[in-house]
Amino acid sequence: MLVLQRYWNESVMIGDDIEVVIVRLNKNSVRLGFKAPANVSIHRKEVWEAIQREKAEKDKEAT
Repeated sequence: MLVLQRYWNESVMIGDDIEVVIVRLNKNSVRLGFKAPANVSIHRKEVWEAIQREKAEKDKEAT
């Protein structure tokens, strides 16, 4: 895992076309902004995991 330190309004690039910006800092949380092409899906991890479970269930039903 790569760990970086960033400050408010600074960003990190992922590849050539995904930018993650530190939008707000609070005591216990960080608000992130994402700039990415429309064909890139961005989800919180818990949402992504739910999507993966649904896909696995549909695949299981199809077999």
